[in-house]
Amino acid sequence: MADTQATPAKGYAAHSATSPLELWNFERRAPRPDDVAIEILYSGVCHSDLHFARDDWGMAAYPVVPGHEIVGRVTSVGDQVTRYQAGDLVGVGCMVDSCRHCQACNDGLENYCAEGFVMTYGSPDGEDGKLTQGGYSDSIVVSERFVVSIPDKLDIKSAAPILCAGITTYSPLKHYGVKPGDKVGVIGMGGLGHMGVKLAKALGAEVTLFTRSESKKAEAKKQGADHVVISTNEDEMQAIAETYDFMLDTVPVQHDLNPYLAALKPDGTHILVGLLEPIDPAISGANLIFRRRVLAGSLIGGMPETQEVLDFCAEHGITCDVEMINIDQINEAWDRMQKGDVKYRFVIDMASLKNAG
Repeated sequence: MADTQATPAKGYAAHSATSPLELWNFERRAPRPDDVAIEILYSGVCHSDLHFARDDWGMAAYPVVPGHEIVGRVTSVGDQVTRYQAGDLVGVGCMVDSCRHCQACNDGLENYCAEGFVMTYGSPDGEDGKLTQGGYSDSIVVSERFVVSIPDKLDIKSAAPILCAGITTYSPLKHYGVKPGDKVGVIGMGGLGHMGVKLAKALGAEVTLFTRSESKKAEAKKQGADHVVISTNEDEMQAIAETYDFMLDTVPVQHDLNPYLAALKPDGTHILVGLLEPIDPAISGANLIFRRRVLAGSLIGGMPETQEVLDFCAEHGITCDVEMINIDQINEAWDRMQKGDVKYRFVIDMASLKNAG
């Protein structure tokens, strides 16, 4: 049975766009009939956490506890919960609610909810209007629909980033039909890119990593890439013209898409999963029209697909490369993440929060 009262919680929160994360005591809502109460064991650290808390996207609300890559253990469930019970290992990703009645939600694509999904942190709750708070904390309360099971075969320390980096790269690969024998280019070798390489390989594709850095060649091969192309080398780029079926573009800053479009076969698809800004420089229409190429975008994934990627990773032995930290190292970790000094995701051991403060 779930509790009927709000429960005290503690976490690390940003109180402004310029302040460091600090210990903050707050309350989690009283669980509703369909809610699952979770003790958080591990929380992944995503670049989006930093962008939101620093108000880089102009949508921040304070105070905010970041974190949307959450692995934990169920402590109690509401009367209407059927899939989980106390003791289960579960995960919570980038969203914790949606309208639940639009076409997208009915199709299990809550990430494309017509009314906009409720983010795990920094969003008004659909019922009480209070701002959601994320995974850099000791507990969370989430509707059963937005909770996923962590398979036994997964290492739970490195499973948390699958709930963001994993689903963000898996969903478009599945949606656009990547199959054995396809040639897939992965652009960028960060948290998303290294998962894209692993997942595309597991789907049977021949995978090429595109990077600007010679130093990442060996690392890319270690992650499973069949080939590496230095994107700033014009000779290398010309040599692979009209070669690829798909490009999975994980780069989050503005960059020239034209050379990558030229590397696609006729009917090839270039999928953006990282860039939220206007495309600059402009795309040449000829790069699309004369080869019937497609420029597409993809945002995380719905709840059924999020469970699917966890099961897929467990089946194929895929995990995210992580560096474990304690919660009191989070500000240093954010500084390092901003400099690209992590391979490839920090994960917070939330047991360290017990001793914080």
